[in-house]
Amino acid sequence: MLEITRRALVGAPLAVAACASVPAAPASGSAWPDATETAARIRAGALTPHHAVSTAIDRALRLQPQLNFLVQSDFERALAKAAQDPTSGPFPGVPFLIKDLDDYAGLPTRSGSRSQLALPAASRQGALVDAFVQRAGVVVVGKSSTPEYGFLPTTEPAAFGPTRNPWDPSRSSGGSSGGAAAAVAAGVVPFAHASDGDGSIRIPASCCGLFGLKPSRGRMIGSRGDTRISDLSVDHVLTRSVRDSAAMFASLEDNGEGAQHPAVGFVSTPIRRKLRIGLVMQGMAGHAPSPEVRTATLATVALLETIGHTVVETRWPTGPEFIDDFLLLWASGAAQLADAVGKAAGRRPDATMLEPFSLGMAEMFRKAPPGALDAALQRLHAAAMAYDPWFVSNQFDVILSPVLAAPPPPLGFLGPDVAFDALVARLTEYVGYTTYHNVVGAPAMSVPLNWTPSGLPVGSQFAARVGHEALLFQLAYQLEAARPWAGRTPPVHA
Repeated sequence: MLEITRRALVGAPLAVAACASVPAAPASGSAWPDATETAARIRAGALTPHHAVSTAIDRALRLQPQLNFLVQSDFERALAKAAQDPTSGPFPGVPFLIKDLDDYAGLPTRSGSRSQLALPAASRQGALVDAFVQRAGVVVVGKSSTPEYGFLPTTEPAAFGPTRNPWDPSRSSGGSSGGAAAAVAAGVVPFAHASDGDGSIRIPASCCGLFGLKPSRGRMIGSRGDTRISDLSVDHVLTRSVRDSAAMFASLEDNGEGAQHPAVGFVSTPIRRKLRIGLVMQGMAGHAPSPEVRTATLATVALLETIGHTVVETRWPTGPEFIDDFLLLWASGAAQLADAVGKAAGRRPDATMLEPFSLGMAEMFRKAPPGALDAALQRLHAAAMAYDPWFVSNQFDVILSPVLAAPPPPLGFLGPDVAFDALVARLTEYVGYTTYHNVVGAPAMSVPLNWTPSGLPVGSQFAARVGHEALLFQLAYQLEAARPWAGRTPPVHA
């Protein structure tokens, strides 16, 4: 959610070599390879990049009518690039999708909005997309779907239609990286670009049974200037394995002179020590999770305790005004967007240009009293400053919570045409666990440890202090080995 981003060109050396030691393949009963295994086969000569890309294109063509995850294909250029046998980076020739909020040279950027349908193809791309292609070595086969400007936690843009969940096509794939999640979960590509301004990596990861880690603010290439609490959005990937996420993270982290955080590098081993983990069951607005999510979270607690970690109940260190303050900040972004769209069109934006929810958020901001945003930002800053002391005073290493208050909802439940007040109320309850980490700038991840009795995935969220991604990766490796998910495939699958 809330994925209005900016990019700055910042160089950084490659952080993980193609020959770097990697952890063993995740336990699985299937032959469904992750990106690391796909790259290993390419380097060994057992698979050509052209065949890997051709396979992804064939799968996209077969599953797009069922899932609607792709808004722009780039098959001809992808095949031409793959024919050159790329060998650089940890993922040479592995097929990949770019989220349609970021520019990719040669394709238009539509941002899920009817207001952008007439735009020409982008002539350039940002530093992060450059890094995906040049440093990691992936081959982009197209752009994945997103809700309008990343505003909603479901991918149902009026401009392109809903993206469907491979586990149940009548349900949401999450948002705003919902197209990426559906494509990865269905086996079209091994991994895909995602971004997170209020849970938009973690939410679709939870909805689609994937691993998704949100990095710290300012961690990745192109984000060195992101230092304010209003710089909410960060980029990474959605993956089926922890090692894919860790290797891509090492390729994309900003580790040059002047980087905001010490480099993490490629994390390849599970945690070796016992952790003290705080458990938060209620959402930021005080709502309790659904019975299915509560059961899944308690199952994760039981798993952690079996491994030897200590889990202690706790509460968010924020006041009840946090969600309202965040909503106002979010609405300010919508108002800026509406102003820009209106200026470009030469008239006030209406429902033919922007969705009702986007217009409603802009109007919410315009109706706020003078000084309301500044006051909200001050309170959000105070909430962010309470994060580290919360960890220190309770001696927590990690915080566990649900990702979402409920399993993936039916399509339409959070759609942009729902009456504005009703939709805001639903969002406040449903997305009550991911927002805080974007304000703080802290890393957090969704780990696919549980499924409902009806077969819907339910992610568990783990968060750490700013800059502590290595700890999260190490814990994720341990959880992946203790409760493997790689063998699970959804009903709609390549």
